[in-house]
Amino acid sequence: MSIKDRIVSEGMKLAGSPQVAKLMQDERFMKLVMTAMSMPGRVSTFTTEQKEAFAKSMGLATSDEVRDLKRIVSSLEQNVARLRARIEKDAE
Repeated sequence: MSIKDRIVSEGMKLAGSPQVAKLMQDERFMKLVMTAMSMPGRVSTFTTEQKEAFAKSMGLATSDEVRDLKRIVSSLEQNVARLRARIEKDAE
């Protein structure tokens, strides 16, 4: 039996327990469970915000800003190449 199967079977046993059913009806407990489930997202958001604030205070570019700048430079290079080709065509 794999770990996943064991966890699922133990979870099913717990779900059928009257004590757990009573606990699941408690609004405070459910609020705690929902808060615990949202924690990874909150931590991720917090660390991203702190990383960006640090980069800004140090005068550094974030990876998102570098990616955007690379995209802009690539677009500008394509425009310049198009314009050069048009100028050469008109010069002929």
